[in-house]
Amino acid sequence: MPSATARVAARIAEIRAQRGLTQESLAARARINRVTLARLERALHPPNLDTLERIARALGVDLVDLVK
Repeated sequence: MPSATARVAARIAEIRAQRGLTQESLAARARINRVTLARLERALHPPNLDTLERIARALGVDLVDLVK
């Protein structure tokens, strides 16, 4: 079973792709660095709660949608 970080990473990438957003555009909307987003999506760096909230808001989903 994938780690929690890997599951969240996959979910962020999945929703981003569904919305037709690039990493660059999502990072700008979430006010985070694109490199940070890329690392999060590859599960190289576990996200903190503030970052997850920013990403969820930028994707137009509830925070719980990223972690389920």
